[in-house]
Parts: sequence; C-alpha cells; structure tokens
Amino acid sequence: MNTPKSAEDAYREGTDYQFEQEELSLGPWTSYSLVHDPKHMAFVLARYKFVAKMLHGKQQVFEVGSGDGFGLPIVAQEVGHVYCIDWDTRLLEGNQRRLPHLKNVSYLHMDLNKETPTVQADAAYSIDVIEHIEPAKEDAFVKNILRCLAPDGVMVTGTPNVTASAHASPRSQAQHINLKSLESLRELMSRYFENVFMFGMNDEVLHTGYAPMCHYIWAVASGQKNR
Repeated sequence: MNTPKSAEDAYREGTDYQFEQEELSLGPWTSYSLVHDPKHMAFVLARYKFVAKMLHGKQQVFEVGSGDGFGLPIVAQEVGHVYCIDWDTRLLEGNQRRLPHLKNVSYLHMDLNKETPTVQADAAYSIDVIEHIEPAKEDAFVKNILRCLAPDGVMVTGTPNVTASAHASPRSQAQHINLKSLESLRELMSRYFENVFMFGMNDEVLHTGYAPMCHYIWAVASGQKNR
C-alpha cells in the first residue's frame, strides 16, 4: 500500500515549483486598476475570455488596440498567432518587455485611422477601442481593418453601452467620444458584414438580455459585403 501523503508534502509538491517562476509586472493601465479599481480587472479578463472562445482555432488574428496586454495571453493560448496593433509605442514596447514568453505574438505600430496592415488575417477583434474613434473617422478605421481580413473572416467588437455612460468613471467619460447602443453597433457592423450577432454583458456575465440594461455590448460579425 502507498503511504498517504501528509498535507505539507502535498502542498509542497503542488506549490514549490511555482516559486521558481519569474514574476511578471503589470502594464500601466492594469497597475492603475489594481490600485484604484481592482474589480475592473475581472471584467477585462472576462471580455478577453469571450474573444478567445469565439476565435478558438483561428490561425492569424489581429488585436486592434492591444493596450497594455493584460488579456492578451488568454487569446494567444487559443489561436495560432496574434498581431497586436496599437498607435502608442509605449504600450507596444512595454508588452514586448513584459510578455516575452508569448512566442506567437507580434507587435505592429500603426494608426488604423490612416493605415492598413500588410498582414492578412482570418479574424480581428477590438476590446474597448471603437468608443475612442472619432465618428468622422469611423468608416476609414473599420475599412482599414477589413482590407487585411479574409472574406470569410470574423470580426469581434466590444464596447461600453451608451446607456451605461451615466455610471462611467470620470476618466471614461472624458475619453469615450463615440459610444454605441446595441442597435447602433449592430447598424455599424451591418454596413460591412452579412451576419452580425449581438450580445450583452454585465460584469463577467454574457447574455442576450434587455439591451438598455447591458453595461457592455458585443458584435460578432462574419461574411464581408462587397468582396
């Protein structure tokens, strides 16, 4: 008979090797959240988990507006390669420095209001980006993404709901210049895609409930028009 392990032996067997892992630092946005609004970190990770589930198995994926890379490892775990696009070199350089273990990730410095990536992808996603795009530049922004997306590619777009703006932080209220409702986000994506599927989200909970009460909204679109 095998001698039962003591609780201490079992703990050490399952824990000691983890202390050999090099500790990683957080990016500037996530560090700010940890100090000032730590529960927000859970919401952000839940958004990335949804994207990872939707794009599971895709080989070439664009993240539009990679930010400080907090949720990037979740998506990178599920797809072949992620190309992270951002216009702020500080964020891209920080991600490269903090996340060198992500071997299937590349970083592209680019302003999608003005430029189109040269790499082709079978999926693209943006989390908390479209609300920062000037309405007059919205069409050019989306079209620059579509030019590098395969005709049968998928685009996933997540953004805060305009109906929740009264409850947003002062920082969000200052930065969010192009908020959408579920219907206006659907209308935007329907200009470019044959199929648009809408979801709502409250905290970590994804659902198809009453749209005005959703804090966050999603569009999952496929089948580009005019290709």
